[in-house]
Amino acid sequence: MENNIIIRLENKEEWKQVENLTREAFWNKYHPGCSEHYILHKFRKRSDFVKELDYVVEKDGEVIAHIMYCNSKIQCDNGDFVSVMTFGPVSVLPKYQGKGYGSKLIKFTMGKAKKLGCGALAITGDPKYYRKFGFVSGHSMNIYYDPFPRNEEIPFFMVKELQSGYLSGVIGTFKDPEGYIVENAEVEKFDTNFPIKEKKILPGQLS
Repeated sequence: MENNIIIRLENKEEWKQVENLTREAFWNKYHPGCSEHYILHKFRKRSDFVKELDYVVEKDGEVIAHIMYCNSKIQCDNGDFVSVMTFGPVSVLPKYQGKGYGSKLIKFTMGKAKKLGCGALAITGDPKYYRKFGFVSGHSMNIYYDPFPRNEEIPFFMVKELQSGYLSGVIGTFKDPEGYIVENAEVEKFDTNFPIKEKKILPGQLS
């Protein structure tokens, strides 16, 4: 780790700053504008938010990256539930993206999650990026992503065991925690608390 880099827990006084960081990181990335900063804001009040993994990267006194974790679960076909964790958004200020700070934060916090007793992670994201951290498609582990049909492999849904064999014999379905579902009108209202930014339709967006 660089001498001028600190990975530490977020302070409550930094919440607004980190939400703005998240907004900057995702603005116009997947669709015009973004909702990730509002998702983070709402999760802070939820019981499934994992405050012990609410980490930031500080560089030369500036907070440049953040990661959020929440508790989630796999609904097994036999009626049981298997507890896992989900992370995201993972936010890096645009001028620092592509320099490895997000990777450092992910690796660091996955280690912390394991020490907290987390057996596995279930996430959505770019498989090309997350494969380097040991994530594999959920389909390959018999973990399926709701609401898609089981015979349809969803490459952006991935899992990773933090404890060897934790998902062995598990067959079931993963559904995004409710906190990730937000209404556009609520996002628009929340966005008035931040500097005005132009929403743009750009190549590569999901919608």
